[in-house]
Amino acid sequence: MSEEIKRVANCIAGSPDRQAGTGAVLALLACGETALRGGSIDTDLSFAMTLAISTTTPAGLLRMPLAPAATIGLTAAGVVSLVNFHVLTVGGLVAQLMVLHWMATRGSRRLAVLLVLPYVLAALAGPQINGIRVYGVVTAVLAAATVANGIGRRARAEEVARDATERAMADTLHEHVARGERARIARELHDVVAHHISMISVQAETARLTTPGMSEAGARRLLDIGDTARAALTEMRRLLGVLREDAGTPPVTRRPQPGLTQLNELLDEAREATGAATRLIVSGPVVTLDPGVELTSYRIVQEALTNARRHAPGAAVDVELRYHPEVLEVRIRDNGPGPGPGTESRSSGHGLLGMRERVAAVGGELRVGPAPGGGFLVEARLPLAAPEAAR
Repeated sequence: MSEEIKRVANCIAGSPDRQAGTGAVLALLACGETALRGGSIDTDLSFAMTLAISTTTPAGLLRMPLAPAATIGLTAAGVVSLVNFHVLTVGGLVAQLMVLHWMATRGSRRLAVLLVLPYVLAALAGPQINGIRVYGVVTAVLAAATVANGIGRRARAEEVARDATERAMADTLHEHVARGERARIARELHDVVAHHISMISVQAETARLTTPGMSEAGARRLLDIGDTARAALTEMRRLLGVLREDAGTPPVTRRPQPGLTQLNELLDEAREATGAATRLIVSGPVVTLDPGVELTSYRIVQEALTNARRHAPGAAVDVELRYHPEVLEVRIRDNGPGPGPGTESRSSGHGLLGMRERVAAVGGELRVGPAPGGGFLVEARLPLAAPEAAR
């Protein structure tokens, strides 16, 4: 019986049209039952019909703002029917149980409990005539069981919803902590590990190129060390990209790296900053370069222009790109005073050191110093394609 009540109650909880239809069907059933029992009713039949309608039709008003009032009215009509006729129609009983179940699961639980009390009082105070009290007892028991079932279902649903909310909050917090940890790992790798790997590559290349009398096998091993370090650095950068993406790093930090196609913009900025002449000279057939070589070329020109503005303000600068079959030669020369006597470099910062590291990372060569005829010259020879291990 309770399962049937649940299904009907769920039906009532649907659309208003479905609720109204359910109330109308129950009203017709109650009126038909009252008409069939008309001969055994001592009261006016019209009053009995009115009670039959009053104990059923409010079941179609549960989703409306007057749902509590409709439930109270239906219960009052049911108690009057039970007290006057000592029986409640089947339609009225079903309607009463449905509204009590709805009130216990979706409305006021306190009101649902209070509406059971009139039936309990009617069962206890009703006369014992031909077993008539049995109707009151059965109605009170079913009403109490329906309310208890509805309150229990509502409590379980609220507990499930609360657990789901707590799990969602815990998952969100866990994901936030995990992203923060990924971001921290990415920063540490970038600040510590990537720097040391770069230094390994630079030192291996420097030792190979500057150690006198080194055997061919030793030079090859140092070259392998440099290639391995560059390959590890490349894989490290890929890992950092994945970690930063998982950590929600803003897209602005992932813009494409500049290349030689942006040289004109760089030279325009230099002209606007100094007002001096800055030329770009390109010779040889232009070819597509490895992205690492393009970035290195751009950074060399950028650093050289910065040094020229700092140490030779107002000096004209020539930027020359010479494409050879296997090598790109980058030359930046200014007509300034050049470095002081006895010094190779006029830069006291880390700019030239950064140039050397970048050039060594792609397997190239760098020379800086006084230019023939005056001024300062930065000259780099870079392979058109970076070594395979660095890709």
